[in-house]
Amino acid sequence: MKTHEDWMRLAWQLAQSTAGQTAPNPMVGAVVVKDGYMVGSGAHLRAGTPHAEVHALNMAGEQAKEATLYVTLEPCNHYGRTPPCTEKILDSGIKRVVIGSLDPDPLVAGKGVERLREAGLEVILGVCEKECQRLNEAYFHHRRTGHPFVTLKMAMTLDGKIATIQGDSKWITNEESRQMVHQLRRQYDAILVGVGTVLKDDPRLTSRLEAGGIHPLRVILDSRLRTPVDAAITDTSVAPTWIFTTEGRDPEKERQLTAKGVRIISTGMGPLVDLDVVLSELGRHGILSLLVEGGGEVNAAFLHGNYVQKVIAFVAPKLLGGRQSRTAVEGENPLYMSEAKCLKEIHVERYGDDLCVIGYL
Repeated sequence: MKTHEDWMRLAWQLAQSTAGQTAPNPMVGAVVVKDGYMVGSGAHLRAGTPHAEVHALNMAGEQAKEATLYVTLEPCNHYGRTPPCTEKILDSGIKRVVIGSLDPDPLVAGKGVERLREAGLEVILGVCEKECQRLNEAYFHHRRTGHPFVTLKMAMTLDGKIATIQGDSKWITNEESRQMVHQLRRQYDAILVGVGTVLKDDPRLTSRLEAGGIHPLRVILDSRLRTPVDAAITDTSVAPTWIFTTEGRDPEKERQLTAKGVRIISTGMGPLVDLDVVLSELGRHGILSLLVEGGGEVNAAFLHGNYVQKVIAFVAPKLLGGRQSRTAVEGENPLYMSEAKCLKEIHVERYGDDLCVIGYL
């Protein structure tokens, strides 16, 4: 006989399969179980479409009566783009609802549970709670702070170098690692680089996977608006591009970039782009997650400003050396080892000969 945890993990897997396509909504999975058998399942696929509970209950049909519904996130009890899931649950005849995690959104935040219990349903909370919260770590962070969840992605040699003195970085990591980066890009709402990366590499910053998928919003930090008008990233027919700059920008360059569909946003007088403004603006537009793929100075700015929640570091078994080779994190020189940022909840993955270290700040 399967346990509550077994069924919740199945709902979790359904939710995880939608990574990168539900923002600004969370990822949610649901399973309907009756007499020990699954009779319905579903996941929320995209904002504005039916929620996971609706798909699962529609599949279950009449078999939902006296059954148990497992759902990774608390059902909503308000009208948004879709009707309240709590009413669908009550109409279906479900007798028990097992919930992985409460929803931190003030519009929900316990109201769904309260509605179900008031109607006489048994409600069980906190099954696989940690896994369900990690599933929507970006959504939870956004609802608490108004900012996107920031992941700093780095690719470096074993001695911490990301490029030679002349900027050559192709390739530090192997093909397996680079393919994984494209999968990561598909899972994030936005990807950010500094203008130095644009000038050096002319990247497209898209997710080049055979299966396709949604490309992330491309974000550039460019204090003086040096981004070339003909740069690959200015092709907004592929994906939208936003450039954050300052009041010292070139007005003629702004006109040319705007004509190509690039959105130009000033963060103030400068001299550098204000990251608080960047994150607030992204969060205000429903960007839940941001993947930072900057150079050493951009990485340092995000780390020293305490804007980073998660780090993904690909490490190749290579030793480059060089006093002036570029390092993964630059910025001001620290004086004490106690100033180091320490990761927690670390796990390590392997892609061919490369290692990938993942942890939280």
